[in-house]
Amino acid sequence: MAQENELKLKQVIANSFSIPVDSINDDTSVDTVEEWDSLKHLGLVISLEQEFGVSFTVDQTIEILNYPLIKIVLAEHGIEFSS
Repeated sequence: MAQENELKLKQVIANSFSIPVDSINDDTSVDTVEEWDSLKHLGLVISLEQEFGVSFTVDQTIEILNYPLIKIVLAEHGIEFSS
């Protein structure tokens, strides 16, 4: 399940920013993805909430500016990832 969640997360990010799934790693962030702007960030938030059945707080929405932080915030909602 943890590995499946990792794949789902990468797919959501890839779809949100129109980037290849295999380019997503711990360095993927607002600073390294040229397509990551405020509008696409909101799309990412909505897609993550729909895909994982969670609702982010305003603070969490602001916090998720890179791949590792997205995993941490989803883990706070009980979504498991491989370490």
